[in-house]
Amino acid sequence: MAARSSLATEPADRVLVMTRVFDAPPSLVFEAWTKPEHLVSWWGPEGFTLPACTMDFRPGGAYRVCMRSPEGRDHWVRGVYREIVEPERIAFTWAHENAQGQPIHETLVTITLAEHQGKTKLTLHQAVFESVAERDAHQGGWTGCLGRLAEFVAAAKE
Repeated sequence: MAARSSLATEPADRVLVMTRVFDAPPSLVFEAWTKPEHLVSWWGPEGFTLPACTMDFRPGGAYRVCMRSPEGRDHWVRGVYREIVEPERIAFTWAHENAQGQPIHETLVTITLAEHQGKTKLTLHQAVFESVAERDAHQGGWTGCLGRLAEFVAAAKE
């Protein structure tokens, strides 16, 4: 899989693009993505915990996380880091696991960080989803996740 798909080949209705500005420098926002001890503080939708997190943060390295819902349901996700350019860009594959631990439909997530008026503009691009409903579910999850990331970097900045 290429590190970045051509937009011409991506069905627009199955692509997720989100932008958020964080009141922290790009180096701090980037650092929050690099270690399990950081991820457990903010990864996952609002109300979720991260009881398991392993990661080999380097191009070609793998990660695997368990996001636990408030109801106690575990959601396992795994992937491989495709590109890391500190502190500007992280690209990684994303696949939920089925009950047998096998990956289900892989997408590519690209996080781009840019300095923006003393803050950090983060752009998240994830594609290509199997359906619009799947894209919308991820949008909801990432919205909560990025909200938690904002709280994490604000606390780390103090």
